[in-house]
Amino acid sequence: MIMKGQKISDRYQIIKSIGEGGMANVYLAYDTILDRNVAVKVLRGDLANDEKFVRRFQREALSASSLSNPNIVEVYDVGEDNGEYYIVMEYVEGKHLKALLKKRGKLTVPEVIDITLQITNGLSVAHDSYIIHRDIKPQNILILENGMIKITDFGIAVAMNATQLTQTNSVMGSVHYLPPEQASGKGATLQSDIYSIGILMYELLTGKLPFRGDNAVEIALKHLKEPMPSIRDEIPDIPQSVENIILKATAKNPKNRYSDAREMHEDLKTCLDESRANELKITFKYPENDYDDTKLLKTVKPEKKKEVSKEKVGEEVVAKKTKANDSQNKLLITLASVFVGLVVVITTIFVLIPQITSSKQNAIPDVTNYTVTEAIKALQDAGFVVSDEQREEANENVEEGRVSRTSPAIGSIRKEGTEVIIYRSLGDVKVTIEDYTGKNASEIKGKLEALKLQVIISKKEINSDEASGFKEGIIIEQSVAAGEKVSEGSSITLYVPKLDNKYPDFVADNYSVSEVEDFCNEYGVNLTKQEVETTEYATGTIFYQSRAVGTTVVSGAKLTIKIAKEPSKNTENPDDGGLY
Repeated sequence: MIMKGQKISDRYQIIKSIGEGGMANVYLAYDTILDRNVAVKVLRGDLANDEKFVRRFQREALSASSLSNPNIVEVYDVGEDNGEYYIVMEYVEGKHLKALLKKRGKLTVPEVIDITLQITNGLSVAHDSYIIHRDIKPQNILILENGMIKITDFGIAVAMNATQLTQTNSVMGSVHYLPPEQASGKGATLQSDIYSIGILMYELLTGKLPFRGDNAVEIALKHLKEPMPSIRDEIPDIPQSVENIILKATAKNPKNRYSDAREMHEDLKTCLDESRANELKITFKYPENDYDDTKLLKTVKPEKKKEVSKEKVGEEVVAKKTKANDSQNKLLITLASVFVGLVVVITTIFVLIPQITSSKQNAIPDVTNYTVTEAIKALQDAGFVVSDEQREEANENVEEGRVSRTSPAIGSIRKEGTEVIIYRSLGDVKVTIEDYTGKNASEIKGKLEALKLQVIISKKEINSDEASGFKEGIIIEQSVAAGEKVSEGSSITLYVPKLDNKYPDFVADNYSVSEVEDFCNEYGVNLTKQEVETTEYATGTIFYQSRAVGTTVVSGAKLTIKIAKEPSKNTENPDDGGLY
């Protein structure tokens, strides 16, 4: 388990947990090298030994790291530390759209168009690289205070040219946003993301989902069978051009949808223009029932009558086939083609891919206290490439000018040809204390501890008349004055105001269960946890709290929270959701 204050790869210092998913847990951390907060996504311990999950986790990183766009959460680093597989990402201080919907109920048309324009802008870059997100839903769309949108969790994204590494007949992603072709067992395409965006638009505008049911299969069947509800029935004055975009995006036949996110983005840009005010309702060129739902239906246990009818149909089909030699020949040709295709795929997966991706791996040699020249030679002799970039850092144990460490870390196993950065020691350099008043105490604590200082956070009594001018966790005083220089190991106390504590918004602020438990333990609140089976929220998500947000916390009070639990039957939840 990752603990507060722990360092990953001797670089990323954990500040707190900020999210728990089916596949990974996410932490706020401080990058001690680049002096910034980051989000670190760590593969769950019970999955780290599962080769299938590790491969998917690494594929997520490779897919996402190739994308660069303001509307996509940036991936900084990928690695493994003592058996912990992790991805380091841009830390985004925002809420996901599901939380915004809970607070607002529904959004205005201009707001939804702006949000969708940003989503399609980000996905355009992914689609240009033939990368499919495959799990577009409000929980995976973050919105910052300035209104900027960030798409996160390419957890099941996969390059189209690498689909042989994925079970294409797996129904992945949230069933409420699942395209008909995936519900029927076919593989995802770029247009699968388009369908999910259309469902998301409908939900943001109306505050509810177009297809609902008692279980996942029932909802999936509605995506397959039922026509998309008219949004103009919910919002009569909505422009027809906006409804047309939703209808085209959610067409059951992918041929009737936008070809990719870029095409949808271009249509969204003009949908509120006066020139489109009198636009006619869209009609489709191709039939809307051009899909196969047999694979989904086979996942449902049929009733006895249906079993009998299927047997009769099967006998009729067999009888027809025995009467037509041509049909038999066609069947044999088809089966032979499928067999050859399977052989090619299996050969690719188990023979060619390992040969392509495998290479000799070595440990990074210990070059501590070497001169830079000596270190370069030792690293090159071990098969590694030394970066032209060299960094400096204070280290009282290493003589100035000599190597203090490397990145990746000394002793870590890496492929030959991996680039290694050398760190040169500056010797025993003292830390200059800055003015930390007005800053977040937890963040400053992480930064100072990274500089090897002992940090104590202490609550200080304040005048009740001045309480409105202070915020929880914000530094009001410090024991060492700004400008003073202290040695490593020195102690500094950061003072924060002692306020009448209020109940935070556990739901909208995405508190984890463990964080609520910590809160209740700290303030003496009696916590009751209720698990509720639901498909509306990701498993483990807190979606209800009995105490109103902003009310005063009293020791001994009772608090009840409700936590989403995966339904015991007919669940098709993705194995790698995620939030951060």
